[in-house]
Amino acid sequence: MWGGGKLSYSGGRFLGALGPGCWSSQAKRPRLPSSAVFSKNQLSWTLQIKPGVFNEYRTVWFKSYRMTFSCLNRMKSYGYPWTRPYSTSQNTVDSSEVKNFLALAHKWWDEQGVYAPLHSMNDLRVPFIRDNLLKTVPNHQPGKPLSGMKILDVGCGGGLLTEPLGRLGASVIGIDPVDENIKTAQCHKSFDPVLDKRIEYRACSLEEIVEETAETFDAVVASEVVEHVIDLETFLQCCCQVLKPGGSLFITTINKTQLSYALGIVFSEQIANIVPKGTHTWEKFVSPEKLESILESNGLSVQTVAGMLYNPFSGYWHWNENTSLNYAAHAVKSRVQEHPVPAEFVLKGETEEFQANAYTSPGVHEELKK
Repeated sequence: MWGGGKLSYSGGRFLGALGPGCWSSQAKRPRLPSSAVFSKNQLSWTLQIKPGVFNEYRTVWFKSYRMTFSCLNRMKSYGYPWTRPYSTSQNTVDSSEVKNFLALAHKWWDEQGVYAPLHSMNDLRVPFIRDNLLKTVPNHQPGKPLSGMKILDVGCGGGLLTEPLGRLGASVIGIDPVDENIKTAQCHKSFDPVLDKRIEYRACSLEEIVEETAETFDAVVASEVVEHVIDLETFLQCCCQVLKPGGSLFITTINKTQLSYALGIVFSEQIANIVPKGTHTWEKFVSPEKLESILESNGLSVQTVAGMLYNPFSGYWHWNENTSLNYAAHAVKSRVQEHPVPAEFVLKGETEEFQANAYTSPGVHEELKK
């Protein structure tokens, strides 16, 4: 910790919007069975698409008469195919990561121990979360600015970030897949009767509570978590699902750069022993650009990305313009969540565009007559 899956989908529903695709006269690729009706007096199509296969590029093929359409699924912001609840079988928890954190479960509240950088990080991440949430609240109570807000702390560990958020007045649910981490967190909060009422801990994964907590939370926090999950896209999709429209997602993580490998792994883990060896895997690090791309494809708008720098000699974190090491991100879920549109209606706009082009293209018109 040094400062600075491929999504598949198949089923009976065809959600999202189909963009104007590319025409192909070959039909050698997998395609969706379909039927079509053509009227010579008026160019009109009725396509009934049955369950089929999306390839790894999210391309869907379907054939109508002698012509094969290849349309790229653009996944417009209204009608995401992944907004359905995930089952518990789709788990983003990495079992090897669980073993690493299990061995350290009793050390969470040692401010001079292996989690010292996380204790110090609260000086940045708590105000970062608080200040951005207050932008959405016209009035707040002095001393309890987050009163009335419901926050989900994903990968809460021993509760290092959960408790400060609870002290700000928020109702917080902290979840973690490591049972021993939750036991440590519950034990620590029990010493404060106020926190004991505001904070609830659960030993579970995010995917296990998606269905019961859909669009429940004003904010979701995943601090120093995304670099440990096994499927980043699914994890972020679930974060989006449990957020209310207009809710905020807060992430702190490590950029995927040569510098982050040199300092975050080689120096921090193997030389200076700032964190235990094996804590991080460079391949799981994610750049701000990739993170923003995934978030925006799930209907979240990234508001802020700020670099964070840890000084191992002073033990303090500082904000930094450079995001090549650690960074914090704040994204907001769109308030406009339109319902999925049936395929025949989704295609209406696209076929109208094709209709205009067909009358000016004799070749296409003759092909349709066959």
